[in-house]
Amino acid sequence: MPKKIDLRVKRTKKMIMDAFIHLVEAKGFDNITVQEIADEAMINRATFYAHFKDKQDLYDHIFKQAIDAFTEVLDPDQIVQGNRLKVRQIEFVLTNIYQQIQANRKFFLTVMDASGNEMLRKKIAEILDIKYAHVFNRLKITENDIEVPLDFIIEYMTSIFVGTLHWWITSDTGMDAGSLAKLVIKLVGNGHLTILGIEIDH
Repeated sequence: MPKKIDLRVKRTKKMIMDAFIHLVEAKGFDNITVQEIADEAMINRATFYAHFKDKQDLYDHIFKQAIDAFTEVLDPDQIVQGNRLKVRQIEFVLTNIYQQIQANRKFFLTVMDASGNEMLRKKIAEILDIKYAHVFNRLKITENDIEVPLDFIIEYMTSIFVGTLHWWITSDTGMDAGSLAKLVIKLVGNGHLTILGIEIDH
């Protein structure tokens, strides 16, 4: 019985999230109400509030799911061995993330405003700081005999990633998700990470 309840909860949450994304794409975040989300999801307001406090809580839940996906991609246990970066293991997952973003492009255009960009940048920087500090600290990266600060490296890499993502969803480029994933990996991997002393395992 608990399994059936769990599936029902998951299904209801998905209906609410799908309705929310559809409405945000059509009207914008500020212009929709909880009642409209409930109507679109074909549930009542009480059911909505059983899962989310308000529409901001719903937005935060969706944003967290996106961050969790990035966390999976950036897991050092999966992609780093010593000072070698395993490109093939991250390319597939990174492509999937870009495909999800592309499938909901209007939604991301709406929520990835200046504050959304900054939130994403901060979260990815936190992930890199928490998960990769030991990797970068071990390498002791220097330039002209001056040790490069860890927060500089993290800020630099995060800016590249978020900047290219923002460009992709706001431009009219015909580049598909797989091509973007390869390009970002090639740009960061063959250039910046190599300079930082991380070898690329193709």
